[in-house]
Amino acid sequence: MSEPLSFGHGPKRDLDNTVSQKIAEMGSLFRSAEMTLCQLFLQSEAAYACVSELGELGLVQFRDLNPDVNAFQRKFVNEVRRCDEMERKLRYLEKEIKKDGIPMLDTGENPEAPQPREMIDLEATFEKLENELREVNQNAEALKRNFLELTELKQILRKTQVFFDEHEGGVNPTESMTRALISDDSIARQSTLGPVQLGFLEKSYDSEEHYPCFVAGVILRERIPAFERMLWRACRGNVFLRQAEIETPLEDPSSGDKVYKSVFIIFFQGDQLKTRVKKICEGFRATLYPCPEAPADRREMAMGVMTRIEDLNTVLGQTQDHRHRVLVAAAKNIKNWFVKVRKIKAIYHTLNLFNLDVTQKCLIAECWVPVLDLENIQLALRRGTERSGSSVPPILNRMDTIEDPPTYNHTNKFTSGFQTLIDAYGIASYREMNPAPYTIITFPFLFAVMFGDLGHGLLMTIFGAWMVLKEKPLAAKKSDNEIWNIFFGGRYIILLMGCFSVYTGLIYNDVFAKSLNIFGSSWVIRNRTHYFDHKEYILDPKTSENYIGTPYPIGMDPVWQLAKNKIIFQNSFKMKISIILGILHMLFGVVMSLLNHLYFKDKLSILAEFIPQIIFLVFLFFYMVILMFIKWFMYFANVEEKDFVYGTRCAPNVLITFINMVLQKESPYDPNCGTYNMFAGQLGLQKFLFVCAIICIPWMLLSKPIVIMRARKRAQQYSVTHQQIHSATENGDAEQPMQNNTSSTLVGGHGEHDEEPIGEIFIHQGIHTIEYVLGSVSHTASYLRLWALSLAHSQLSEVLWSMVLSKGLKVDDWFGGVALFMIFAFWAVLTVSILVLMEGLSAFLHTLRLHWVEFQSKFYKGTGYGFQPFSFELLLDPASQTKEEI
Repeated sequence: MSEPLSFGHGPKRDLDNTVSQKIAEMGSLFRSAEMTLCQLFLQSEAAYACVSELGELGLVQFRDLNPDVNAFQRKFVNEVRRCDEMERKLRYLEKEIKKDGIPMLDTGENPEAPQPREMIDLEATFEKLENELREVNQNAEALKRNFLELTELKQILRKTQVFFDEHEGGVNPTESMTRALISDDSIARQSTLGPVQLGFLEKSYDSEEHYPCFVAGVILRERIPAFERMLWRACRGNVFLRQAEIETPLEDPSSGDKVYKSVFIIFFQGDQLKTRVKKICEGFRATLYPCPEAPADRREMAMGVMTRIEDLNTVLGQTQDHRHRVLVAAAKNIKNWFVKVRKIKAIYHTLNLFNLDVTQKCLIAECWVPVLDLENIQLALRRGTERSGSSVPPILNRMDTIEDPPTYNHTNKFTSGFQTLIDAYGIASYREMNPAPYTIITFPFLFAVMFGDLGHGLLMTIFGAWMVLKEKPLAAKKSDNEIWNIFFGGRYIILLMGCFSVYTGLIYNDVFAKSLNIFGSSWVIRNRTHYFDHKEYILDPKTSENYIGTPYPIGMDPVWQLAKNKIIFQNSFKMKISIILGILHMLFGVVMSLLNHLYFKDKLSILAEFIPQIIFLVFLFFYMVILMFIKWFMYFANVEEKDFVYGTRCAPNVLITFINMVLQKESPYDPNCGTYNMFAGQLGLQKFLFVCAIICIPWMLLSKPIVIMRARKRAQQYSVTHQQIHSATENGDAEQPMQNNTSSTLVGGHGEHDEEPIGEIFIHQGIHTIEYVLGSVSHTASYLRLWALSLAHSQLSEVLWSMVLSKGLKVDDWFGGVALFMIFAFWAVLTVSILVLMEGLSAFLHTLRLHWVEFQSKFYKGTGYGFQPFSFELLLDPASQTKEEI
């Protein structure tokens, strides 16, 4: 059944809706927003304006009602093609603008989508600009080509004049020409064919009327060697070549590139050689130019060439100025033009998803919309109707469907980065608990446990704070650098990771591998040389002469940085902290599954999954956490100052105690320590907890499939009974009494053809049980990476300090200042590149794995699909969809 929605509103109602919507959006951060499938009826004249308003709103995801229709056979395909053509013209203008280095004005405005009738004006404007620019470019190219030809002719006249001046001045031409005879190498040119060529040249220059024929031209400089060889081999040495390089590069009118060329002049005799020489020049793409033989003619031609070059320079300048003015005018509006054209194209592309009714006057659409935003969508549709001047209001009906709606989580610039981390694992199923708000705290904290260093955390905090404070100017630059976009998108994550790292660094009392003695050490060391320079010295709290008995107020005592047993002490502390944090994290994930079961009213999953899971995890692993706290509170280093602890004066090993609990073994008796029990009745309690945990395994494995199987059998029996009653009623054997029984038996689910086979249910439940039981052990051990990476980070920091920076602090005299400056720069580069970037990336990836695998596997399915609304904001700037993401 569909439910029509009204368009009534008022000021007070709008205010109430706004307040309730804000509250609901906060709630949708913990669980995806409630969605509904709606059917939209739009009049054809108002459809464009209404879709435009919905695109500005960005809260509607349309469904394709024509999946079997080819894209080229849809109603508005011609309008889409017109938009494609306008985009092509705009891209051409943009390319020409960038070629000239003209800045494109970006005012940040977001113009509304033009009306359909304005498309004609835009098309005319773009057509005029494109034709004008193409005409200007063609004229400029033709002028540049003429300019190039005149420049080459000027160089030919200048270079050949030098050659003719050498002959007229009495210089023996044969000596200079012999150096330019063409051959494969200079030796062959002089020894093999030199005499023949010399005789030819001497005979040619006997009188003016026996001058040989010649051609002059220009060729690319890199083609000269091959050009010479080809002339030599094709003309059998009966030609003479003289070439000179053009010093200044020339501009290619087609590509605009700078090329280097050379002038050449070739002398020969006979028409046959002339034809052969011209073909070779044509093959090497050499340009031939006329060159008069008489000096007066050459001088007159040179003057004419210079005059034409000056005129061409003037015309070229005017052409470039006109082209520049056209591009500057286009650059002021091209951004807005792109926005308008893309909005028009998006609207018509969306209209192609609609269906036409039988009267061809109404468009029908189906769309997913958030329930809380229905009022805003109605207002947008009303604005679109008023803009179009239509008198028929649109109709928006809610539809019932069994299809899973898309997942839509309200985010902002702060939460979107964390939401992206969750969505990278998988989009949440509809109305499933969203881990993102809890990840805001747990993700940077677990990262900081591995990255705990006050100095490194401060560097990360400064970098994140700089990106947050400068986010508006940095976002306006719209960089194409992918790595920078990742850092900038996760700026709030980096800021929080840095702040938490400062806190954990303060707890660890670790600042670039050194400590801060803020409150004064709780250890009194009278002979520092004896204690800390001796290789085997170990800090022992049992020695009351050194330990004053009160711990350091916050974090670790700074004296541990100098102790030889520092790593042993820190390993014990960090290992236990990792296990405690890991088990609490997993317990929280199991509790989150309870919230999912309660919301979906899945009582069977609560009884068959949540209860045995929480019992198994608490009775085994959380009990181990309790043992750690009991050991910390009941056992002390100096037992002489404390009362006798139950059963023993020696602190038991928690891991050994837990293993003995699983193996059902008693702790051995030690004459010096006694028994290793921490409290009375410990062995009996451990046996009870272990048995309860073991019972939970078949509970998880069999209870749910058995209940489902019995329910199906019961439903099948009810179905058979109902059929018998129905047949008896038709025969008149039963009337009213049987009708009551019928109503009571119609309890159950879907038919067997819609249900999962019971065998597959057993298999899936078995896999789930094995995964949870084994995963509880492996996931607990996986959290030890918190300890391992923290240890590796602190040790790397200490290595850099001891092997790099401390070397510079030991250099004396004035050279020590110079050495310290260079060593500090080297140490700073290694610190930032290795300890902050590489170690930070490693800790980030390990934290991501702990959330994806160890935490989210307890409750998060991630089998949904994301809400992709029709939004101009996302359409115009695809980077805006990911600029807040990692």
